[in-house]
Amino acid sequence: MEKLKTRFSVAEDKKYLVEWMSDPDVLRWFPMSDAREIEDAASVCIGYARFQAVLTAVYDDIPCGIANLYLQPYRKMAHQCLFAIIVAKEHRGKGVGTILLTELMKLAKERFQLEILCLEVYEGNPAISLYDRLGFVTCGFQRHFTKENGMYRGKYFKQKIL
Repeated sequence: MEKLKTRFSVAEDKKYLVEWMSDPDVLRWFPMSDAREIEDAASVCIGYARFQAVLTAVYDDIPCGIANLYLQPYRKMAHQCLFAIIVAKEHRGKGVGTILLTELMKLAKERFQLEILCLEVYEGNPAISLYDRLGFVTCGFQRHFTKENGMYRGKYFKQKIL
């Protein structure tokens, strides 16, 4: 994928994030449930761009994925952070997630001196295979994390030592 690159995200990338998270097939893997919550989550994510802690994958100069580091403001926790990643539906399975997450791990270690990256992922999420392939290990499970239409969905906690 020679036309695939990553760059630091800018405020204008928020519209892509909102669009991708608004897709019902994608939204099922996130805790938001309506447009207001999606807008708020996208604002929080893109807000980390001011620290250059958000990366956008672009294919032919069109955004196709975003990953961010939720940097910790507390000194005792500054060695680790949670991250999130989303890839546009039409670009999944093409290596975008691998490149984006690899670059995010490099950024985490080199720019922010992070030692551990953490993530939370719902059971059944197809991205779990990506995380496992890149060396993330399960360190916990919450059985009843979300409840939608009377059904519970569990959440795995995963981490990787950088």
